[in-house]
Amino acid sequence: MSLIHPTAIVDPAAQLDSSVEVGAYSLIGPHVKIGAGTKVGPHVVIEGHTTIGRDNTFFQFSSIGAANQDKKYAGEPTTLVIGHRNTIREFCTLNIGTVQDRGETRLGDDNWIMAYCHIAHDTVLGNQNTLANGVTFAGHVTVGNWVTIGGLSGILQRMRIGDHAMIGFQAHVAHDVPPFMTVDGNPLAARAVNVVGLKRRDFSTERIGVIRQIHKLLYRSGHSLDEARVAIEALRGSEGGVADGDIDNMLAFLAASTRGIVR
Repeated sequence: MSLIHPTAIVDPAAQLDSSVEVGAYSLIGPHVKIGAGTKVGPHVVIEGHTTIGRDNTFFQFSSIGAANQDKKYAGEPTTLVIGHRNTIREFCTLNIGTVQDRGETRLGDDNWIMAYCHIAHDTVLGNQNTLANGVTFAGHVTVGNWVTIGGLSGILQRMRIGDHAMIGFQAHVAHDVPPFMTVDGNPLAARAVNVVGLKRRDFSTERIGVIRQIHKLLYRSGHSLDEARVAIEALRGSEGGVADGDIDNMLAFLAASTRGIVR
């Protein structure tokens, strides 16, 4: 029995694995590639130069791979690349990239993207991230791994969000969010370490303790950013070096920030 509903329209040039399911009234364009085990629900449009990996699930009424919402876009064959095992819920919009940036919008693996989310052009979303309902990326955003973003939050263009960060409900993200931090509000403010998230990912007590010290140096010690970076560097080797990788993560993030971090 065919896994493509008879009312779906799949362009003959599209490349779908034989195990891909396509629901009623969905539309798949000629430049689309979809990997094994992926399920496309009813009334989904997948277009543009879009490549989708294995075992993804697209719920009804999503728009995937449409032209970006940049007035400078002139029809260039930019791309959208989606990894494996992502869940895309109802009414999500994921756009292709622009030639003014990387030319590609990219999602990694195992992301949980709830209804009404918008992932704009040239956004890079890592792995194991959770976007609650109505999260909106304005474009050129970079998100690490294991990030949670609360519902109805807006992320300004070119913002960076570090690994294991937690962003609260209805946040206005206009500065980079360092790894491991919990932030919320408008204007955005850093509240604490994302301890709950870190414990869920089996961070040890000692490792969390060092990350707490990093938070204190960044936000509670009265240091300038340069002074905080020096002090964070000095934490290397503490608790037997269990958090040296986390220190590297934080220092690399701070060094790469061009828009300023939430303070």
